[in-house]
Amino acid sequence: MFGINGGEFLVLLVVLAIVVGPSRLPQYAEQLARLIKGVKRKLDDLRSDLSDEAGASEVNWQDFDPRRYDPRRIVRDALFEDEPSAASSPGTGRANPTPATVRLASGELPPWDAEAT
Repeated sequence: MFGINGGEFLVLLVVLAIVVGPSRLPQYAEQLARLIKGVKRKLDDLRSDLSDEAGASEVNWQDFDPRRYDPRRIVRDALFEDEPSAASSPGTGRANPTPATVRLASGELPPWDAEAT
């Protein structure tokens, strides 16, 4: 616990009892207990809120561990994910050509969208 062994912890408790005094020590111990219970309650509420937002009854917290984050895998998955072939545009029923299937004639300029730049 914080790199403190048992002997050092006992010395800290004795120094605390001397500095605070026996009359105020129960008050401070009670305040510390309330603080710890309040923090625990807030963390439990936060965990339940995150679980509700995720929509799962049980959240695997290891998935959110930043030590497991591998940017190479994320980029690889984004670049090489399977694109739907001949996806139809909404409302038309026609297939949208993907950039790999569009062929330009010799000397033909690609389409230009002035609002895209």
